[in-house]
Amino acid sequence: MSVPKFSLRLQEGIQGGFAPPTPNAIITVTAIPTQNLLNITSAVRPKGTPSLQDAVPKSISAANDHTVALVTELREILQSIPTEYPPGVEDIYGLNTSIAFGTDGFEWANGGPQGCGHGESQVKPTEEQKAKFKRAVEIVKELQAKEA
Repeated sequence: MSVPKFSLRLQEGIQGGFAPPTPNAIITVTAIPTQNLLNITSAVRPKGTPSLQDAVPKSISAANDHTVALVTELREILQSIPTEYPPGVEDIYGLNTSIAFGTDGFEWANGGPQGCGHGESQVKPTEEQKAKFKRAVEIVKELQAKEA
């Protein structure tokens, strides 16, 4: 079983105001189906420090059913939940976290490129949709935690 081609970026720390938000973590995952690998890079900002510290990139095998199932579940979740409108106006999921996901024929992103302001979105997720987004965040962190 092979993982489909995709890329994603998760950012913790998207709520801002007059100044752009200060991220606490950025995780990127890119699939390389021809090699059945996931390339993962994590950058975290330790408490009390002003900037992100880069972690060493790693590659993990995507050749197992569990990894493919996680990626499939993530895509299905994102296809079933809304984003804020207009983009970047509000953190509608309340987790101070954004995900940008792209694959052939499907793109999804919440929390605009400069974080979220203090406006009000015309779109409001249900409690079930909020739970699904929380699960999507958990999936990204589970992929990130896998051993190389």
